[in-house]
Amino acid sequence: MGFLRERMGKILAFFIGFALLAFIVSEVVRSGGSFFRDDSNELAVVNGEKVPYDKFNEKLEQNSAQFKQQGQSISPQIASYLQETTWNQYLSQLLIGKEIEKLGLTVGDDEMNVMIGDNNPDPQIARQFADQQTGQFDRSRYDQFKAYLQSGKADPAQKKAWSDFVIDLIEAKKATKYMTLVTNGLYVNSLEATDDYEAKNKLANFKYVSLDYASIPDAKVTLTDADYSAYYDAHKASFKTPQELRNFEYVSFNAAPSKEDSAAVKQQAEKLANEFKTTPNDSLFVQINAETKAPLAYQRKGSLDPKLDTTMFSAAKGFVYGPYLENGSYKVAKLVDTKTTFDSVKTRHILIDLASAGGEEKAKAKADSVKKLIQGGKSFAELATAFSADKGSAVKGGEIPSFDANGSMGGQGNLVPEYYNAAYKANKGDILVVKSQFGYHVIQVEDQKGSVKLVKVGVVDKPLTASSKTQTVAYSKAQAFLASLTPDNFEAEAKKEGLKPRTAEDVTAIASGLPGLDNARDVVRWAYKAEKGDITDKVFTVGDQYIVSRLTEIKPKGTLSLEAVKKQIEPMVRNEVKAKQLKEKFDAALSGGTSIDQVAQKVGSKVVPVENIVFANPIIPGQSAEYKVIGSIFGSAINKISKPVDGAQGVYVYVVNGFTNPPALTNAIKQKEQINQALLQRSQGQVLDALKDNAIVKDNRAKFF
Repeated sequence: MGFLRERMGKILAFFIGFALLAFIVSEVVRSGGSFFRDDSNELAVVNGEKVPYDKFNEKLEQNSAQFKQQGQSISPQIASYLQETTWNQYLSQLLIGKEIEKLGLTVGDDEMNVMIGDNNPDPQIARQFADQQTGQFDRSRYDQFKAYLQSGKADPAQKKAWSDFVIDLIEAKKATKYMTLVTNGLYVNSLEATDDYEAKNKLANFKYVSLDYASIPDAKVTLTDADYSAYYDAHKASFKTPQELRNFEYVSFNAAPSKEDSAAVKQQAEKLANEFKTTPNDSLFVQINAETKAPLAYQRKGSLDPKLDTTMFSAAKGFVYGPYLENGSYKVAKLVDTKTTFDSVKTRHILIDLASAGGEEKAKAKADSVKKLIQGGKSFAELATAFSADKGSAVKGGEIPSFDANGSMGGQGNLVPEYYNAAYKANKGDILVVKSQFGYHVIQVEDQKGSVKLVKVGVVDKPLTASSKTQTVAYSKAQAFLASLTPDNFEAEAKKEGLKPRTAEDVTAIASGLPGLDNARDVVRWAYKAEKGDITDKVFTVGDQYIVSRLTEIKPKGTLSLEAVKKQIEPMVRNEVKAKQLKEKFDAALSGGTSIDQVAQKVGSKVVPVENIVFANPIIPGQSAEYKVIGSIFGSAINKISKPVDGAQGVYVYVVNGFTNPPALTNAIKQKEQINQALLQRSQGQVLDALKDNAIVKDNRAKFF
């Protein structure tokens, strides 16, 4: 007892600590994590190397930002495409990087100096610093940018962006070296060149008789397990899948707006139309009531929606059009104002770059000084040559093409809004100083031509959405259907409700959409947590549909089992069984027939003559590509009736009338070059595919997206 009393504190501490550790370990095991490893940021593991989510997501955000800069919106489908594309880029760079590391490939200082030098920089740099007018590399702009980076006034964000850009150039150069090593090993010999030449130029003339698979009704063909196994064993390599796939079926309950919903929204729009007619502040009315808020701006004919474009340019100020239904919304449009302005404006300018001037304040002061010099009589053209950062226009005395009220210079690009708006408000001969994203422009308005009518139209839109009643009815039906399901009655209950289940096959873990459903990530996530035969534990909302689903198949990574592909290969297996029956029919005809005409008569078909077929284009006129048949023909003797050959569309018997050989290939150099060029074009993709096939990849993207 004394021993226990003396050590009771330590004993209690031990048991309490052990109990806490056991609790923590059990929680970690239950949640699928690890006590000693933080995997919350583990997007994937490639050949034992972790791919952090944050680094991948940084690259994904860059690609998404570039896509947005092109004026494109990112839908769920586009987001999925960008994510998959970024993943393939990231994986390729990682795998090639390991190969580069093994080979010890580097980019030396001298190479680096050439890549980012002034005389012949990397093409990516040349594109970034191209003259806006000529498209040629502008060395002076590049020099100014590098001087700006080296100055103490450079933006840290710009310096980092440039550093990252240079690093990417270095990695790309290493990858190019690696691919060059691979492609330098490609070789085309004279025999290959000759074979390719003959395959494209040797002509075959033949006659054939065919019996199509469609001539035997499917109902008269019985498929056995042996038939399936034989086809599966012969084509096993084609059933290899690089990633896990899931199949499931689902039914959807429509919650789209009803006729009553449409009438209700239209009534709201009609009320807005009446208020729009009398409002004293059109711009404020649009901002308050429109779902899609856009500032009111003058527009020329052809820039409005088609319905408005034909109406507003002949209407009186204050005219209200609508409600009208367009793109899922009821809209009301009002002609707020009209005006007539110049059809085009001609200007010239001198651009003062912020970086070269030493900052915004100095750039503004320099632009004002240049303006005063012009007003004092100095030559605009000479000042443009001396000071303008836009070298393309500077060599022309600052001249740029004429532009319209939207800044369009025809087929030569668009001006920034600050420039063309200021020029249209000015008078002929005015000299302006205007700031844009490129710096300060000293602009002289040289001419203003023609006249064009512009309209300012305000649009108020009300989306056509389903009412709560419509949604509740559809959701209640979906819930009742879900409650009625057992593992075996999905199709029966769907039929009872008058619903036809749809099938989603070979769905990947990162798929965003399904047949008929644009954004179904929640359903896909459920499918990758479920077991075969499981039914969804809740009703999923996808757009205006309520979804109930059942998982029908799990296809693991690797070679799929016969059971997994049985339904997929059924048409091909059936054709093989039909081919045996048709071959027997041909064999019986061949046993007593001495000519192909007799064979055709016995099988109840006709002889079809074919001329000038080449091996490289194995298409029989009126049929599809028949690789096996044409391959057999080019290996056959002349004037000898063939044995039956099973093709893609049916079974064929043929006789070769003759071959027309091309002139002998006297110089194989050109032929070798053509083949080698084709090999080069395919080589990079094939190298990447080989690296991916041999890589051990644990892909966790489905947990993050």
